[in-house]
Amino acid sequence: MAQALVDAKSQMGYCSICFHLSAEPVCDICKSNSRDLQTLCVVADSRDVIALEKTREYRGKYHVLGGLISPMEGIGPEQLNIGPLVHRVNQDNIQEAIIAISPSIEGDTTTLYVGQLLKPFTKVTRIAFGLPMGGDLEYADEVTLARALEGRRSLD
Repeated sequence: MAQALVDAKSQMGYCSICFHLSAEPVCDICKSNSRDLQTLCVVADSRDVIALEKTREYRGKYHVLGGLISPMEGIGPEQLNIGPLVHRVNQDNIQEAIIAISPSIEGDTTTLYVGQLLKPFTKVTRIAFGLPMGGDLEYADEVTLARALEGRRSLD
């Protein structure tokens, strides 16, 4: 069992395009020809890619930052995969960059920073946040309710 774990760790790496965990130099998502090449979802780490893939709703490509900007922990933009993201958006004719980063002080900081860098090259959007299914309004905090109101959409 221990050897299997050592072997798995030595075989895993990061996709050279999107930085998602992969046993190959290029991950299956980046290799896929059935994906929307003009839409890019920016996430903090590979767990976010897995969560979004489980929904079966998103059909574009991804870019994994490898963390969040956190000055308190000594993590600045230069430690993340932000430079390759800007280059990719500029070179690959990306029409929309969807920032899918969890709401927190670090998440909001990273979202604002990345958004400002990408705006000259493409449309930048952020996923909506709000109440979970089955959640009650009376138990939601003010920030969650405010974000749910901001992210509202038409019932068309």
